[in-house]
Amino acid sequence: MTGLASPAVLDACRYFDTWLEFRRRHERVPGVQAAVLFGDDVILSTAHGVADVESGAALTQGHLFRIASHSKTFTATAILQLVERGAVRLDDTVGQWITALADTAIASVTLRELLSHAGGVVRDGHDGNFWQLHRPFPDVDGLLDMARDDAAILQRNERFKYSNVGYSLLGLVIEAASGGSYADWIEQHIVAPLGLADTGPEYDPERAADYAAGHSSLAYGDERLVIEHVDTHAMAAATGFYSTASDVVRYGAAHFLGDDRLVSDDSKRMMQRVEWEVEGTGGSSYGLGFAVSTIGSRRVIGHGGGYPGHITRTFVDPVARLAVSVLTNAIDGPALGMATAAIRLIDLAAGAPAGGGADLSRFEGRFATLWGVFDVVALGGRLFQISPTEPDPAVAPTRLEVVDESTLRIAETNGYGSMGERLVYDRADDGTIRAVRSGSGILAAPLDRYRAAAGRARRVTSAHPLRG
Repeated sequence: MTGLASPAVLDACRYFDTWLEFRRRHERVPGVQAAVLFGDDVILSTAHGVADVESGAALTQGHLFRIASHSKTFTATAILQLVERGAVRLDDTVGQWITALADTAIASVTLRELLSHAGGVVRDGHDGNFWQLHRPFPDVDGLLDMARDDAAILQRNERFKYSNVGYSLLGLVIEAASGGSYADWIEQHIVAPLGLADTGPEYDPERAADYAAGHSSLAYGDERLVIEHVDTHAMAAATGFYSTASDVVRYGAAHFLGDDRLVSDDSKRMMQRVEWEVEGTGGSSYGLGFAVSTIGSRRVIGHGGGYPGHITRTFVDPVARLAVSVLTNAIDGPALGMATAAIRLIDLAAGAPAGGGADLSRFEGRFATLWGVFDVVALGGRLFQISPTEPDPAVAPTRLEVVDESTLRIAETNGYGSMGERLVYDRADDGTIRAVRSGSGILAAPLDRYRAAAGRARRVTSAHPLRG
């Protein structure tokens, strides 16, 4: 599936925004920032939760996140820009450009192999505790020491082997080939041409107040701890970047086919085609700087990022001209699932022709019973019942059809659902929904009312049932 229509994408984004806040709260994530670009426009830019659990400051669309391994897409783009200028070749070797490594075991690894993680290079050296802030990220001398220290873990082209050291070395290649700093090349040839005012290759202490705080995991503590932002030094080309979700999708748009602001379509096709299957991931692949995956029937490129306290994910469909980015400020943030959900909802909304001419908005809402929460939502001219507690809101969707102004029928659902049964709405005189008699004949109340009732209750008994 590639073709999309604006109304379907807008419907999906409107619902995704509310779903995102529910998931953030449900999974106890401090903050989530997200954006969706379609065609030439950012049609959703949103933020939910807090930027810092200590201060309680609200997260905004302008807070900066460390987007970590998204950095690799920028580095790969810079390399292809230099290839197009004739400054480097993809078959050039590490030893040609980094003379300090000319006599090492990885000297013969090519730039293409580094870009596709096929060089067999050590992932983070043999002491990667900078990822835990036990010590600083390495400077150039430290990076070169890591590259000399038994860095050839596998044979070249033996298999896909992710390497932050390899991408950090590409940063040194860019400096050697351009005659300037890595940061200067990125600013002059990627950031400035796209007008990305909130994007840069390394932590900027002058904007310290603009960053969302990073937070620790709930896997080893009942409360989240704030994690300090640190400079990634010589590893910026692999993991140093900061940005916002809206800037990330605008950057993603520059990788749509037909957009020549950064590199040609020839280069984009090289970057976006599969170089390696990534073992153990259920079908994910990798090109030159971009992960390649399939969501439903949609082929997307993109990248994830894991920085101490921030987990992020971006998907780009370069044919349908769609980009989605989700940034979370927790080290266990579910950015991958959230970004995947956005694509799935867009495809659900676009999946079939709209039916009927009824006002579907009057049936929409978020409702609760003792058993959980469900949404009734209009997507692409059809009504669906969706469980926002599911990581994939589009899995086995329940489709509803209008019977009359107060009644819906369950027209499609899984075999364990209430196929053919009705949802009957009870409304106040002003038209607001007081309750819905839902599947299995269970009475559901609007979530805010049910949540308030749950907050007042001490126990749920047959004598005192929980009512919204």
